Amino acid sequence: MGVFQSFFDIFKKNSEIELSYDFDTLIDEYNMLYLKHLAIDTCAEFIARIFSRSEFRIRKNGQPITNEWTYLLNVRPNLDQSASSFWQQVVYKLITENEVLIVLSDDDQLLIAESYVRKEYALYDDVFESVWMKGYEFKRKFPMSDVIFLQYNNNDLNRYVRGLYEDYASLYNRMVEVAMRNHQIRATVGGKEGRGFDDKLQKKAQSYIDKLYEKFRKDSVAIIPMQQGLEYNELTNTVGETNQSIDELKKLKRQFVDEVADILGIPSTILHGELADLESAQTVLNKYCVKSLNKKIEDELNAKTISKAEYVAGMEVKVVGVDKKDIFDLADAVDKLISSGGFNRNEIREEVDYESIEGGDEFYITKNYEKAKGGEEVNDETGN
Repeated sequence: MGVFQSFFDIFKKNSEIELSYDFDTLIDEYNMLYLKHLAIDTCAEFIARIFSRSEFRIRKNGQPITNEWTYLLNVRPNLDQSASSFWQQVVYKLITENEVLIVLSDDDQLLIAESYVRKEYALYDDVFESVWMKGYEFKRKFPMSDVIFLQYNNNDLNRYVRGLYEDYASLYNRMVEVAMRNHQIRATVGGKEGRGFDDKLQKKAQSYIDKLYEKFRKDSVAIIPMQQGLEYNELTNTVGETNQSIDELKKLKRQFVDEVADILGIPSTILHGELADLESAQTVLNKYCVKSLNKKIEDELNAKTISKAEYVAGMEVKVVGVDKKDIFDLADAVDKLISSGGFNRNEIREEVDYESIEGGDEFYITKNYEKAKGGEEVNDETGN
């Protein structure tokens, strides 16, 4: 055979290997992408579930008060959601999309916007328009002062998510490339019985190939005659199997979950259900993840649900979540703080998210909490 046939022989030998490699690579890329997405979803859902257990307390000068916002934030934000499911969705969207917009409808429902356009201004309120929610578009515009707008501002997570979308684009391009190769017609044309390609046969083969090409290109079903002296063989596409084992996928999943957990401040041992040193892990979770999230949402609610005059008068919104201190664990420490005269009872109550009480601003110095009057003789034996 001539050079023409040799080329097709080389192509035939490598085509099945190449296509098998393409599918191996494609499946590996898909698995990696899926596991990255699963890691973000796992961590975001974990934090969202934790925050959904939070309680929103409105106080004035340390005393609890009840108003319409108390009901909206703690019981039923809108007609379709309870408070726990609403805040779980808010926090999940905040983490995965880096921001979330909550608008107050004309009938006083808190609604999570699915999409919107934000117009920014230097000296005036930013404005949100084209706000969509469940297929409904609000016709009016929402100034920043009338909405609850939360931004996560986690640059490391932003880069991770951007990389995820780049991986999606890469996977899509690879899928298109593999699909084109998989559905491409590939064939060899050779001389029968070891016959080589002389000039006459090469022209005949080229004419035959051109006719085949036109027939295959134009017709979905093409029937072609065989030519004397020429042999046509269409290559069969084969699909390879992925080489990734179940154990490898589990290790990759754990690796990606650990990466995202580290970005969000979640101890990975909690996510994996490891009970060793659980108390320490819970402390780290509260300190580096939950508290900062509570503070972010708390600040936005204070800025948007309470006026400046009300805030100056002592009104505030407080988010009390799973990071709330256990008063029974702190009993000994509280006893020493109060009996030493270092703090009064209301200061301690504020630290553990309880309202102030009447007479709680007085300081005590004796162990049995008797008020220190000063000037008494001290008993050398008892110290009282």
